[in-house]
Amino acid sequence: MNSYASRVLDGLKARCSHEQEFLQAATEMLSSLSPVLDKHPEFERQGLLERFVEPERIVAFRVAWVDDQGKTQVNRGYRVQYSSAIGPYKGGLRLHPSVNLSILKFLGLEQILKNSLTGLPIGGGKGGSDFDPKGKSDREVMAFCQSFMTELYRHIGADIDVPAGDIGTGAREIGYLYGQYKRITGLYSGVLTGKGLSYGGSLVRKEATGYGLCYFMENMLAANGRKMEGCTTVISGSGNVSIYACEKAAALGVKVVAMSDSLGYIHDPDGIRLDVIKQIKEVERGRIREYTQRVPGSEYFEGSAGIWSIPCDIALPCATQNELDLESAKALVKSGCFAVGEGANMPTTLEATEYLLEKGVLFAPGKAANAGGVATSALEMSQNSMRLNWSFEEVDAKLRDIMRDIFEKTSDAAAAYAQSATNYVIGANIAGFLKVADAMMAQGIC
Repeated sequence: MNSYASRVLDGLKARCSHEQEFLQAATEMLSSLSPVLDKHPEFERQGLLERFVEPERIVAFRVAWVDDQGKTQVNRGYRVQYSSAIGPYKGGLRLHPSVNLSILKFLGLEQILKNSLTGLPIGGGKGGSDFDPKGKSDREVMAFCQSFMTELYRHIGADIDVPAGDIGTGAREIGYLYGQYKRITGLYSGVLTGKGLSYGGSLVRKEATGYGLCYFMENMLAANGRKMEGCTTVISGSGNVSIYACEKAAALGVKVVAMSDSLGYIHDPDGIRLDVIKQIKEVERGRIREYTQRVPGSEYFEGSAGIWSIPCDIALPCATQNELDLESAKALVKSGCFAVGEGANMPTTLEATEYLLEKGVLFAPGKAANAGGVATSALEMSQNSMRLNWSFEEVDAKLRDIMRDIFEKTSDAAAAYAQSATNYVIGANIAGFLKVADAMMAQGIC
């Protein structure tokens, strides 16, 4: 690792030793940048890395709300406004009991590079709360969202910071958050993305991350003399990303044989019936084990980690961070898997990533492969600004072009800077970093 990057990383480890997820993301990024830093000594003179890894602003606040039993509950709310070098802060709001500052800083750091790769004028940010919407009534979710926005509204705006959905924050939550923002400010603006179609949302937004993942994989495989058609695929998770990655993969001729949720996974050797998954997950908000009660020949297994033991050509981890560890990576290689695409944010551990690359597995890092969601969020911002709506086909075509462009940027940077032209991890980090670094250098010390 370049000596400058190493010193910055050592400083982070000393100051943020308790923030393991953040340190993992910072380590992966900084260890990729050595070829760039060797060519640009001016970055060190201007303290660019120190500024890059430190958020411009962190907002933390109390969220008090009343449950259905009349008891006051208190959660923590956060917004990490990481980088506005190339545009307003942009990134999701995660609602999950695991949310803490380390996770939001790791997500925000990844978001800077991801947003840069889209080529659109959006900076990086992330936020959320340790509130868990699962098992809550609509009234309780509304009460929380209204209290959360009553503080957050002071720090966001269409040209300042534009949050979006994430884990636990779907159409229902975005609607309640937007309603409260409008109620407090009196503004009808594109301050949130992922909105309903009746009040400024964009077509394809729900499908975008999953579709975009498949478009990136399609380009990556084609560049390496392979194709998706006829492949067998395992997809972890069963949320928006997983469901629509499954939908698009099937449209591209791929057989998806396994999906999961936080409790376990299903294996259907005949191919996952997506209509059943959608009914269980999107309509009934049920557990994936119910699939086996409706589809003969399928099996359910407790614990989600075992999903990577199922033989496949392509693995798409789309659930959560660090779900694919070294042992899982070894199982994939042993079964003949030749490509892995990250649909979630940092779902593969550093050790697993290194192993997969060593074994010649084509690896699509999340900051590039799952950028379709934020790209379509930016397209929603454009439509809001212009007061118009594009058709599904128009947005999907723009998404496909953006994902092709992201792959080409990633591939070009890998060829220029990495020892291996197929090391898309280094390629994505460098391509995303350079655009932001150039903007920061141009704007002076700020």
